[in-house]
Formats: sequence, C-alpha cells, structure tokens
Amino acid sequence: MIKLFVGLGNPGTEYEDTRHNAGFWWIDALAASWRATLQPERSYQALVARVNSVPGADGPVWLLQPMTFMNRSGVSVAGLARFFKIAPEQVMVVHDELDLMPGQAKLKFGGSAAGHNGLKDINQMLGTQDYWRLRLGIGHPGVKSEVVNYVLKKPSPDHRAAIKAAMAQSLQAVPAMLAGDMPGALAKVHAQPPRPKPPRRPPAVTQVSPPAGLPTDTAVQAPLDAPACAASAASPCPAATPPDKPSN
Repeated sequence: MIKLFVGLGNPGTEYEDTRHNAGFWWIDALAASWRATLQPERSYQALVARVNSVPGADGPVWLLQPMTFMNRSGVSVAGLARFFKIAPEQVMVVHDELDLMPGQAKLKFGGSAAGHNGLKDINQMLGTQDYWRLRLGIGHPGVKSEVVNYVLKKPSPDHRAAIKAAMAQSLQAVPAMLAGDMPGALAKVHAQPPRPKPPRRPPAVTQVSPPAGLPTDTAVQAPLDAPACAASAASPCPAATPPDKPSN
C-alpha cells in the first residue's frame, strides 16, 4: 500500500504554473480533496502534510513537496521515508513526463530515471529504483535542445486542461493505491474513455425509375387536360359520350 505521495516540482511563484511542476499540481489536488494543508518542515526541506484516518489506509498517509529544487528532490523523499520507516515500494512519486502527450498518464513500478533529474536524485538517495511513479504527460518540444526551456514554461490553455483531466482520472485510483490494490490502480489510471456511438443512418429513400425511353432527369407528368382518373389504373375513366347532333 502507498503511505507516501510525493509531487515533484520547483519552489517559487515563478515556477508554480510551469510544466515541470505537474507533480506539485497533483499533490495540491489530492490535499484539497482530503482538506489537508501542507506545512513547511525544515527537517525534510519540504512542504509536508500528515493525514490521519484516510478511508482505506492502514495508518497515516504523508504528502510531500520537496523545496530543494528538482535536482535535489531525493534529500526530502529519503529523509522522510527513512525517519517514518516507509519502504520504497510504499512510495508514489508523481512527476511530469516528456514522452507522454498532455492528457495521458501512466503508472509504473521501478525503472530508470529516463533523464528526469528529480528521479535521478531520488534513485540515488533511496539507493533503489524500486518505487512507484505516476507519470503525467506534458508533451515534448520535438528538439532535445529545447527541453529545458520547454519544461520551465507554462503549458497552453488546451494542454493545461488536458493535464488536469488526466490528473482527475488518476486521482480516482488513490483508494486502490491506499488499499495496496495496484492492479486496480493501474486499471483506473490507464482506463480509456468509451468510444462514442456512431450516428444512426437515415432511412433509405426508394427512387422510382422513369418509363423506358424517358430521360432520367425528366419528371413524369400527366397532360394538363387529362382527367384525374387517368392517373389511376384502379379507377379507369368512363367511356367518352359523343356530343349531341345539332337539330335541324
């Protein structure tokens, strides 16, 4: 079960809305849902909240935002985890992910840092890669030399909305994480929205072919002086009556 949720980011108002702070956004959303307030803790160089009596949790749950800047995140994570005897497999680190598009989120256990400086430091300070990661997609600038500028800039409104949607979906997996049901958490995080139903086809229209020899774009009409009865074979016209002869 997860006992420590860590969000990665950089401290300071100049960074709070940047892509690199997606992990902070997720922890803020979780704290708000639990009505918890993160407080500065000098011992861990971080903002910390201890949440007691969370439904489904076995004991207190910790929320952590390192204030060390991204590349020293491991100092805060390892410090709190060791003091409270939280095993690495009970740690969930939430971070921005260049290799996923905005709106995507992936949950994984272990693995390399894949170039993420925050994860590199956590790996080193914990002495292991065996902890859980929730990766929030922010997209890639397309050019490696632009990555630093890209992650330290604000996402577009559309991208921010997509990231928030992915956060909302992944937050639904928290009860499963607390209960130690990681397969259930994976299913929640990776669930795809249902495909929309295809629109109904309009009813087929039956077309009447014109008589042979008549151009296809010519409408069939009865002569203007033809009696109405001539249009129906079921009620033929009565025989014509010859006109009276003039009297002498």
